[in-house]
Amino acid sequence: MPELPEVETVRRGLAPVMEGATIRRAELRRPDLRFPFPPAFSEALSGRRVVSLGRRAKYLLIDIEGGDVVIAHLGMSGSFRVEGAEPPGDFHIPRSKDARHDHVVFHLETPKGERRVIYNDPRRFGFMDLARREDLAAHAFFRDLGAEPTGNTLDADYIAAKFRGRQTPLKAALLDQKNIAGLGNIYVCEALWRAHLSPERLAGTLVTAAGRPKKELVLLTEAIRQVIADAIEAGGSTLRDHIRADGSLGYFQHSFSVYDREKEPCRTPGCTGTIGRIVQSGRSTFHCAACQK
Repeated sequence: MPELPEVETVRRGLAPVMEGATIRRAELRRPDLRFPFPPAFSEALSGRRVVSLGRRAKYLLIDIEGGDVVIAHLGMSGSFRVEGAEPPGDFHIPRSKDARHDHVVFHLETPKGERRVIYNDPRRFGFMDLARREDLAAHAFFRDLGAEPTGNTLDADYIAAKFRGRQTPLKAALLDQKNIAGLGNIYVCEALWRAHLSPERLAGTLVTAAGRPKKELVLLTEAIRQVIADAIEAGGSTLRDHIRADGSLGYFQHSFSVYDREKEPCRTPGCTGTIGRIVQSGRSTFHCAACQK
């Protein structure tokens, strides 16, 4: 499933085309994706201008004039692409596509002419919803989410308050969206390796009895923020179905230090360990038992 950097990369790819554009028509080619579309979804968008594109955790947020927000989730195989741009337009890198899985088409009028933003989803695990901006914080998708790893709220003190007394393995605590929003399996593995912390270590052991973050938690916080920043800069990771809106691939997968590197040498300078794989909560965890404690 696409993680936060992939969704942020999609947002950045779509923003130059969609922001300021008018939705002439929102074409729905089926009645549902993972869930049914909201009633009168197409009618609510037609003829209205896109104000801005945002993101919360792994959700893409499309703000529409008048206060409505389209909430889009890519699921496991969803992707957006832009058509109608003429070279050297915004998006002209060719990509393969199967029109049978083009389920939603936003027909846009932009300063550069007509464009089509197409949502393609072979597995149909993605979905779209519509909400009012003022109600977004209380929405079922968002009300329990923790801090963004890219925002100013996330620091060692914040995580210490979440982890204090927790007897949960560190990886599970980091994947809990109520603690930190948007972190997924890949980047948790990478952040734990950078901080030299075992995914099996109990979260509460990184917090003092007084509730203050230990040095290890400070390093972990820095690792989380940096690995997410690095992944966004690289355009995300192309694993299976993920692809950027311009049709090109993300490149962070070429920088993986532990993820999917089972039996390969650890890249920590001076470490003679080998990357191993364990299963936690049904998901693969990659780590170096020699330097991650």
